[in-house]
Amino acid sequence: MPIGAALPHDRGDMTPPTTPNRPSAAIPFSALGRIAPHLWPVGEPMLRLRVVAALLLLAAAKAANVLVPIAYARAVDALAPQSGAGAVIAVPIALLVGYGLLRVMSSALGELRNAVFSKVQARAGRRVALDVFRHLHALSMRFHMDRATGGLSRVIERGVRGIATSLNFLLFNIIPTIVEILFVSVILWWMFAASFALTMLGTIIAYVAFTLIFTNWRLRFRRQMNQTDEEANTKAVDSLLNYETVKYFGNEKFEASRYDTFLASYQEAAIQSQRSLAVLNIGQQIIIVIGLIAILWRAILGVEAGLLTLGDLVLINTLMIQLY
Repeated sequence: MPIGAALPHDRGDMTPPTTPNRPSAAIPFSALGRIAPHLWPVGEPMLRLRVVAALLLLAAAKAANVLVPIAYARAVDALAPQSGAGAVIAVPIALLVGYGLLRVMSSALGELRNAVFSKVQARAGRRVALDVFRHLHALSMRFHMDRATGGLSRVIERGVRGIATSLNFLLFNIIPTIVEILFVSVILWWMFAASFALTMLGTIIAYVAFTLIFTNWRLRFRRQMNQTDEEANTKAVDSLLNYETVKYFGNEKFEASRYDTFLASYQEAAIQSQRSLAVLNIGQQIIIVIGLIAILWRAILGVEAGLLTLGDLVLINTLMIQLY
């Protein structure tokens, strides 16, 4: 019998030790805090320069993105009946050309930002993978005897793959969202009134609070998915590695049944996760629609009172939809 072969009730049936429960709200922020140093690599000035360039491109892309609705709104105002005949032809065309150029610029700057940052992202993934590999070799023999190879490889694969996603989330989701919120707040406050900016900020606060609370609740389904996926992969890899033992004892049906049990658990967790995600998305859309209606109602009243133009209404609507 091969050394380390998994009998039907040997170590292949042992589930990996679980991590003690922690407050779920602390998990994503602590994880981002540990990943953040990879955004500013020590002793690598060229990579730091790439990060700075990516942030500058990000700011330029967001500025162009915010200017797009303004160009579109002014084109609408230029087409209003009170405009002169010359303006109806020349001004809207110029504004629409500017609108198109701004959209292309916003997209191009975003793609260029991704290209510049790709080296930093790849380097971070490589360093984390190397650190994990070294750490595993530094662990005790007992850990490796109790930890099945299939599950461990799955954890490493999922963790390393998540580094790129987390870095993109930190640099290109959190920071850009904050920048765009500031841009839109200044525009609404400066061009219209403080009430528009405050309503928008109140909607975003409600959106973020609902998302955090609900996401922390549904994290259990994602954790269950990861655990059952790890366990299923553990059973599959161990069974195939010990193919001779399985054949010797005629345990093919038993191994298939055990593997299917974990697949069924994964399936149930995946269904629950998808259902909870659907509820989360619906709740987010309800908050967005309420905030959008409140702002548009305020803008419509301004148009009726002659304080705002039709283009201003289009501008406010486009900014809100674009931001949300």
